[in-house]
Amino acid sequence: MTESQINRSVRANSTGKRAVNLSLSKDVLVAAKELGINISEVCDLHLREIVRSEMQRRWKVDHADFIAAFNETVDTEGLPLEQWRGF
Repeated sequence: MTESQINRSVRANSTGKRAVNLSLSKDVLVAAKELGINISEVCDLHLREIVRSEMQRRWKVDHADFIAAFNETVDTEGLPLEQWRGF
């Protein structure tokens, strides 16, 4: 491992972030800088939202059969332990 690779590795591990290259529209980048917007923070936050949303979508797809079966059971038999509900 070269010294620059070690430095990048240490920097990424200590902050929990990693440097990457992005291609952004020039006009948006200039406007964001003029407005004092932290581009890294905005990209990180938005990407987190997209990742979370995609993970939820995939979970629903992966578990669709179970969800359908559970809903069918509830429709025919009612909620589990419903007789002991206090509300």
